[in-house]
Amino acid sequence: MQRAAVFDVDGTLVDTNHLHVTTWWEALRQAGHRVPMHAVHRAIGLGSDDLVAHLLGDDRDKDQDDELGAAHKALYGQYFDRLPALQDAGRLLRRLDQDGWRVVLATSAGGAELSALRRAIDADDAIMATASADDVEEGKPSPEPVEHALELAGVPAERAVFVGDTVWDMRAGSRAGVRCVGVLCGGIPRTDLVEAGAQAIYDDPAHLLASLADSPLA
Repeated sequence: MQRAAVFDVDGTLVDTNHLHVTTWWEALRQAGHRVPMHAVHRAIGLGSDDLVAHLLGDDRDKDQDDELGAAHKALYGQYFDRLPALQDAGRLLRRLDQDGWRVVLATSAGGAELSALRRAIDADDAIMATASADDVEEGKPSPEPVEHALELAGVPAERAVFVGDTVWDMRAGSRAGVRCVGVLCGGIPRTDLVEAGAQAIYDDPAHLLASLADSPLA
């Protein structure tokens, strides 16, 4: 029976979380909002609309949401040609593919941003499919992105593992009924990931690769 290894991308396979923090902070600042960077960091992993709602609240001028998202996209887009993959990210995906796992990405990125992330990982030969923001109505922490990834893989939840770096990832995976693995390279504390549903924690892709034999991906 097939099994699926589902991966978040930003902060999990590619070292982009703090780029997102800086560019969201700047987009918000340009629009007149003073939001501390630590608050922005905690919101990374949410889709654009949900992130703005989380940071600015329901009483914000919602007509400004699209402008904020476009400003962030323009600022972040300046880095597309040099996004840094985390150590051994590509090797990890290839190893899992070789071991018989169906590797699927589940990310809030889409379009040109997703293409840039995949170029950074440089493991397209090992990636079976991608569940992107373009494919779902609700982003994490809704289980929909993970559930869609499982549909693409043709694998039931009990035969899948989801790897991510944020509480939103862990909540999405838990709600989808899959085993959740957290990585610390996105900057979220271990205790927060565990409380959100992580069953195992690793430093980064390199640590997970080195520990595969004793991991939920064994």
